[in-house]
Amino acid sequence: MAVLIRVLMKEKTLTPEQKTIVQETWTQIAPIAGKAAQLFYGRLFEIDPTTRPLFRFVNMPMQHDKLMGTLGTAVGSLDNLEALLPVVEAMGRRHVAYGVKDSHYDSVGAALLWTLEQGLGAAWTAEAADAWGTVYAAISAVMRGAAKVEESKVA
Repeated sequence: MAVLIRVLMKEKTLTPEQKTIVQETWTQIAPIAGKAAQLFYGRLFEIDPTTRPLFRFVNMPMQHDKLMGTLGTAVGSLDNLEALLPVVEAMGRRHVAYGVKDSHYDSVGAALLWTLEQGLGAAWTAEAADAWGTVYAAISAVMRGAAKVEESKVA
């Protein structure tokens, strides 16, 4: 828990305004969740073709739902980071078994921010980009940390 809270609240300083921006912009994305998920995976596979094989046996419509549900949970939990931490750590551990590499987190972040920009249009401001970037950086840092621990168990 301390890692996520430290990253969000101290090191990267997620301000109350940024939290509000993330939550408010999410309400604009949620109604177009299906389209947003399609945009996200299309962009991810375009910018990092090494991610495509990770999904070769995945039901992509179900994966779209999982992605948007997970993002919704994360956004909804910004007011309760203690509840979010074990979810994020578990996701990081699970992603090791899927073959996710550390470099994939950068590609996912780029695809996510691009998707949000496409979906939000004029509502995608520099402030929104900074807020979402801060949240993604913190979440991916926790996932990466949990993944490294999991990888050390396997090695």
